[in-house]
Amino acid sequence: MRTLSKLSQILISSYSRQHLPNLENKISVNPVVAELASWYEKFRTAMDYREDEVILRSAIERILKRRLLFSNDGLTVAAPLIRELVWARYFPDLTVPETQVQKVAHTIDLFLRLEKEINREHRIGANIVNEWILHILSSEIEDILKPGNRKDLMANFIFQLFKDRIEITDDTREVKDIQLYIAVRRAYANDDLALLRYRLFKQYFGAVSGHNIEKISDQFLNAIKHFETHFKYPLKDKIYNYINDQKVPFLILDDVLRKNQAQLSQLFSDEDSLNVAILEACNNRYKAIKGKVGRAIVRSVVFIFVTKALFALFVEGVFERAFYGGIIWSSIALNTLTPPILMILVGLSIQTPGKENSYRIMGKINSILFEEDAQLNGPLTLRKKPAKTDPILDALFLILWFATFALSFGAIIFILSKFQVNPLSQAIFIFFLAIVSFISYRVNKTAHMYILRDKKESLYTIAFDFFFMPFIQVGRKLTSAVSQLNIFLFIFDFIIETPFKGIVAFFEQWLLFLRTQREKLD
Repeated sequence: MRTLSKLSQILISSYSRQHLPNLENKISVNPVVAELASWYEKFRTAMDYREDEVILRSAIERILKRRLLFSNDGLTVAAPLIRELVWARYFPDLTVPETQVQKVAHTIDLFLRLEKEINREHRIGANIVNEWILHILSSEIEDILKPGNRKDLMANFIFQLFKDRIEITDDTREVKDIQLYIAVRRAYANDDLALLRYRLFKQYFGAVSGHNIEKISDQFLNAIKHFETHFKYPLKDKIYNYINDQKVPFLILDDVLRKNQAQLSQLFSDEDSLNVAILEACNNRYKAIKGKVGRAIVRSVVFIFVTKALFALFVEGVFERAFYGGIIWSSIALNTLTPPILMILVGLSIQTPGKENSYRIMGKINSILFEEDAQLNGPLTLRKKPAKTDPILDALFLILWFATFALSFGAIIFILSKFQVNPLSQAIFIFFLAIVSFISYRVNKTAHMYILRDKKESLYTIAFDFFFMPFIQVGRKLTSAVSQLNIFLFIFDFIIETPFKGIVAFFEQWLLFLRTQREKLD
């Protein structure tokens, strides 16, 4: 019988702890109301392109923003907030204890008090402080409602496994450890900026309480400056990519440990049983890929059309009426049909990994579990201050990089001009092509996220980088920028969602009243 490594033994013992069932009274909502609210929530989240792992936190932040406009009382905000989350089926009916309302209310009151103290103590800017508070508060509420984040145990294990495999020769070990922690949370747990801010805040200050609010407010300015230097650290992407390239075995291992939580000792005493469990977990992940990619494609199309395309096409139609005397439907059709066609092509390109990939994952997991020096990628040694390079060579590379942009975008403009597409329609086409290129790239990465492959350059990857990387990079910046200035999201969050949720609440109370009257007849 093989022996687990010391670090693996700690991991297995952490997964083996059983959580006792909570027997408190739970929050229940009307199923008809929940169906209506959940469909609205699916449509709303599709308009705000985010990873699946951060949708709940984002929804909490969105509801907080809306409800805090009308009340600064924790209890007044907490009760309907939790009810909205159950309506939207972020939590199944009868799973959230009623006592959580008081905990969330107390937390909201603490953070609102902290926000006032910080604004009184510092001149940072009310908007910046409010953004930080909403990020941290929404993350804290998610932790209250969904304790024991399923990603935490494995993320801590990955950190311990890699902390001695990365070195930054001209910076401190503390900085390296923080960068590794951020990289693990980004790569493995898919944490967004808000969750990263929350986790660093908790590491730095601990839990917020009535006893440490003054201390936190006093040190808040220095703390966020310190955090922002880490978010902008020059080597962050290299460390992130190093971890991201090796995360697949840990995703599968987490599935195995959770599925067999009650009999882990028996599982690890039988090599064949363990290997069968690993291969089964791989197959389950592969089967889930198409569903996840399908959801991503649908959300992406909604994101593009509802939040961007309708406005852009409206502008295009007005422009064509003014300068050409009527709408040029061929241009409208081109700009309308290109995004879904590209998304469909991405969907058709999905390939399920084969057995050979599963066996490679199995070998990696066995090495991670049973070897003190696991067979991972080689150590990563970095320098914060880059080595001196030839300025002439740097200038040449920069010229070539701009040349790829000119060639890629110029080719599209040339083709569109040949088809007599007007300048505004060309701009709109390129705008959407860049956004769709970035989203397609993200979806394609999701589709192939479980494939272990060598990082060798091929002629295909070189050609892809040369022609399509400019579109992807521009699309990334456009997607991020336009998401921050999305008029449709503002309309939905503050003009449509407020009365809609009020009607849903009224409808739920009305159905409850009817049920009460019916029970009287019995």
